[in-house]
Amino acid sequence: MPTLTSDEHPITDVPAASPADAFAHFTALLSFETDCWDVHHALEQKNDDFVILDVRSPELFAAGHVDGAVNLPRRRINERNLAEYPEDTTFVVYCAGPHCNGADRAAVSLATLGRPVKKMIGGVTGWIDEGYTLVS
Repeated sequence: MPTLTSDEHPITDVPAASPADAFAHFTALLSFETDCWDVHHALEQKNDDFVILDVRSPELFAAGHVDGAVNLPRRRINERNLAEYPEDTTFVVYCAGPHCNGADRAAVSLATLGRPVKKMIGGVTGWIDEGYTLVS
């Protein structure tokens, strides 16, 4: 078994996964997450194959959000509030950023309701870091 304490080869002391395992892992990861660039690009292209949900409070949403996002705080995610969307609608959720688990909690709620969901990694922090603007 490789040692994890080596300072000599910290990258290769633990061998990389096989290409097949790496493919499976990263494909699975992409089925759960998307990034700010992909969302921004899709919104610029006027893609209508997803709904972007800002799951923060109405106050934070009003202060600044991704243009085109719908505000649905995670505690308000229920069948009644999703009724206007077809069952196969993909939701992309985001919150404040990497320091916030609101998007993860919202994703759990949506998945529990049988809705397709991905998380926009980085949230508002990532959006701003990428140089994109918020609207209020």
